[in-house]
Amino acid sequence: MSARLVFFWLFWSVIFPCNTLQSQGTQCQKNPSAMSLPVLQKKGDIILGGLFSLHDMVVEPRLNFSSPSPPTKCTRFNFRTFRWMQTMIFAIEEINRVGALLPNFTLGYKIYDSCSTPHQALKAAMELMGGEESGSEFEGETLSPDACHGAVPVVIGDGGSTQSLVVARFLGVFQVPQVSYFSSCACLSDKKEFPSFLRTMPSDFFQVGALAQLVKHFGWIWVGIVAGDDAYGRGGAKIFADEINKLGACVAFNEIIPKNPSQTEISSIVASIRSSGVHVILVFAVEQDVAAFFDEVVRSGLTGMQWLASEAWSTASVLSNPRKYHHILQGTLGFAIRGINIPGFQDFLLRLNPSSPDASKNPFLVPFWEEVFQCSLDIHAGGWKADGKPPCTGTEELKSIQNTYTNVAQLRISYNVYKAVYAIAHALKAMRSCVKGDGPFPQRSCPDVENVQPWQLLHFLKQVQFRNPFADEVKFDENGDVAAMYDLVNWQLKPNGEMDFITVGKFDETTHATGKKLQIQEQDILWNGNQTKVPLSVCSSICPPGTRKAIRPNFPVCCHDCVAYTIECVSCLPEFWSNAERTACVPKQVEFLSFSDTMGITLMAISLTGSLSTSLVVLVFFLNRNTPIVKANNSHLSFLLLFSLTLCFLCPLTFIGQPSKWSCMLRHTAFGISSVLCISCILGKTIVVLVAFKATLPGSNIIKWFGKAQQKTIITFSTLVQVVICAVWLVVAPPRPHRLMPRESAVVILLCDEGSLVAFACVLGYIGFLACSCLLLAFLARKLPDNFNEAKLITFSMLIFCTVWLTFIPAYISSPGKYATVTEVFAILASSYGLLGCIFAPKCYIILLRPQKNTRQQIMLKIPTIRF
Repeated sequence: MSARLVFFWLFWSVIFPCNTLQSQGTQCQKNPSAMSLPVLQKKGDIILGGLFSLHDMVVEPRLNFSSPSPPTKCTRFNFRTFRWMQTMIFAIEEINRVGALLPNFTLGYKIYDSCSTPHQALKAAMELMGGEESGSEFEGETLSPDACHGAVPVVIGDGGSTQSLVVARFLGVFQVPQVSYFSSCACLSDKKEFPSFLRTMPSDFFQVGALAQLVKHFGWIWVGIVAGDDAYGRGGAKIFADEINKLGACVAFNEIIPKNPSQTEISSIVASIRSSGVHVILVFAVEQDVAAFFDEVVRSGLTGMQWLASEAWSTASVLSNPRKYHHILQGTLGFAIRGINIPGFQDFLLRLNPSSPDASKNPFLVPFWEEVFQCSLDIHAGGWKADGKPPCTGTEELKSIQNTYTNVAQLRISYNVYKAVYAIAHALKAMRSCVKGDGPFPQRSCPDVENVQPWQLLHFLKQVQFRNPFADEVKFDENGDVAAMYDLVNWQLKPNGEMDFITVGKFDETTHATGKKLQIQEQDILWNGNQTKVPLSVCSSICPPGTRKAIRPNFPVCCHDCVAYTIECVSCLPEFWSNAERTACVPKQVEFLSFSDTMGITLMAISLTGSLSTSLVVLVFFLNRNTPIVKANNSHLSFLLLFSLTLCFLCPLTFIGQPSKWSCMLRHTAFGISSVLCISCILGKTIVVLVAFKATLPGSNIIKWFGKAQQKTIITFSTLVQVVICAVWLVVAPPRPHRLMPRESAVVILLCDEGSLVAFACVLGYIGFLACSCLLLAFLARKLPDNFNEAKLITFSMLIFCTVWLTFIPAYISSPGKYATVTEVFAILASSYGLLGCIFAPKCYIILLRPQKNTRQQIMLKIPTIRF
């Protein structure tokens, strides 16, 4: 920083040398050779500086080193920038007129033309820092010591990033805040380099990110870049190239438009575009450079390109108004700052007139008027001069003119100027509202509002946060930037032949990280050539079947050639299958019994129906638990049997769905344990029936060995054996998921491997042993005399159970793929329905439809009473 201070001090001393005189204060003397720049100014309690590139070019004079250099001449008056300047004046006058923001306090301004060049911008910035009378000759005049530090505590501008880089370095030395309305170079966010720079224009970092997302959205992988030869163009082009490379796209070329280019230089850029084969091109440059480039594009007849516009020219009238550009720029896409309509602004613009009393104080009004009406006006000479152009009367009406200046339909950068003025006004309001003893400066002091220091205003400006009348929040982040919000505009021709900017999307950086920042209405876009189909931009087409990609030497990765495969057969891996063209291996389809399959849905419905039916039987038995038929059939065993049947009906649900480690272990063990619990209950019922009739024999005391405790012991012991078998199975070799990949099939079958076949056989064998035992005992008791012999029902149920599982074994072994699982599920459901139907359906029939038979006399007619 010390070296920079020395540089600016030396440079300052050349322009404004300060001499120390005896018994006099500091005296600033202006270099006699230095010519003051034209300035538009108005007094106020505080003066706002303004820098606007009212001209696009500077004609440098020839220097002969023998006479003083003539003044610099600026050419090519820019109506758009002149409107920006008028926006600053309008906002200042609006604040002064309303008075609510800064009561009893007025804002003034001092505005210079930077002529789109860094040198001129620096000279204007020095004029702003030169004291209150910098626009007049003041050689030898004694000024206050603070005069050398400038009378302007804040500067609005400049527009171009290149000019702002120079001005920001200069103003940063004196900590004078600078608020730019159009400088978007990402480099200006570096607060170490530019500590006092702020802007109401989003950084190019966000704009380039939006453009990269646009390229990604439409699948363009071969893109060209044409950039301006300045900080804005080179910086933006570099960031864009880096971003799309991260997205997998490639940059075909990166051409630079020179300042004041020659015909040969521009023709070389167009030739590069033709030879690249690219169809999508981003032009990242200011509108002056873009106009020179497209002049050559029109002259050379280059058509069929889809142009992407950077914000600097995405809504530039200098390109959209001339009809010569329409056939090449129709369909252009670009991001633009959000547009707004400022009430009363158009009337303010149209009131300008060189015949007004204040016209002589505006050095920019004459060149503006002459350019608008293409005439010659010489007020200072006291008359009109033709000068090769028709004379002006000075009474022409701006209302009759339709140009960039009078068109307020798309106030975008003008809105940025408007926000900059109001941001400064809010900072001044905060300064004036500071309470002594609670200030932000050392010893909690407040600034002197009668002598505003730039560094103090900078502090309050960084803290500004307000919502303007258009419901937009204005605040600066730690880098002095504002939130990025862009409109995606599409250049479309109206029926009358004029170009129109249609908003077809937006990009909002403030959207939450999980939200979508870029939103596009594709159906509203018209592409180059008035097409509705998205243009294709690739370096190489997709290779046809039977060929492969071959990288081109010295070309980006997006470029390749298609070469024929050598005749060579390669076997696919087991989990892959050859495609229809026999040119590549594709993953096999995965197959398992799914909840979305028709078969899976059917089995699930049958399973849930069975569990629901069992629950209804439980409800019937519970509501009729005191009736003879429920009591006579050992009610506590009946309820336990119904509970185990419910579990059996729910077990098939574990067989449906993609096999996993836990589902494979659960499906077989859950079924094995619930089935044994069910059969153990039936076995207990069968033993009770036999014992009941044996107990009627004279001298028999067998009944005391089969009470409730003994029944529970039989059921518990029988179930516990199965639990031990399943536990050993899970510990030693549990079931696990298995991928069956037959080479002759195009599917991968997901199954549950049983793990240990011995353990699986023991589980099924133990179920079969209990079922056979139960069947044998029930068969022996089938002819016992009674009106309602439950042994017959148990016999039928066990016959169904055994039959189902005997037929299951060969069917399970022979079923392919997921149908083996279907077979097992069907066996579980069939046996469960058999038990439910044979044992409980007759009882429910008597309880619900034949209640006259549900009496003690009917039940005890031939059956001895047995109570446990």
